[in-house]
Amino acid sequence: MQHLDREGISFCCRTTYDENAITNAVEIFNTTSGAVHFMASNNDSGVRDYDMERFQLYKHFQFEWPVNHTALSPDRKLAVIVGDDPNGLLIDANSGKTLHSLKGHFDYSFASAWSPDGRTFATGNQDKTCRIWDARNLSKSLHVLRGNLGAIRSIRFTSDGQFMSMAEPADFVHVFDVGSDYTRRQELDFFGEISGMSFSPDTDMLFVGVWDRTYGSLLQFGRLYNHSYLDSLC
Repeated sequence: MQHLDREGISFCCRTTYDENAITNAVEIFNTTSGAVHFMASNNDSGVRDYDMERFQLYKHFQFEWPVNHTALSPDRKLAVIVGDDPNGLLIDANSGKTLHSLKGHFDYSFASAWSPDGRTFATGNQDKTCRIWDARNLSKSLHVLRGNLGAIRSIRFTSDGQFMSMAEPADFVHVFDVGSDYTRRQELDFFGEISGMSFSPDTDMLFVGVWDRTYGSLLQFGRLYNHSYLDSLC
């Protein structure tokens, strides 16, 4: 761990002693008390919650398959767990107890995200779909949003919950108007392997990282306030 306003590494530790395990995702968040933590999802089937201020492991939950991503609900009471299993999990974020199995995808999942409304969340899968779920009724997903060529590797909501974006491994990012019940969408088409994406806190910008060796770059898309991030909605 490194503080952005200080030189050097502030804290370093091994998240696992499994020789074949890798850390697939890290999410930084504030607890309900205001403390800064991060959640690490690992190939050793574990999810670990670290206290970044005290430099110590706070919680450790173990599952039956490698975990690729974890998303905490805005109130920090629930967490979505996805990984090398077609079914994701909704768990109690305090105890790690499984509350519901998320059935609908056909392959392994790599991404998840909560809407700021605290009720809706999304999961991204290797079956080239992103599914939208309502935590109040998980018998089936609300929507199935399809990509073009590959797995859905990253999902983000804007801070106001008005837009959701999902990224494929390369070339395509899809932006959805949540208020239209995900019927209005815009496709950002460019060239390169996608390393990640994020909306700015004020929702005015969408940043997309491209890690392609030849075309590596950080793309910035600006919001035009006609409900799109480019000139027109697709």
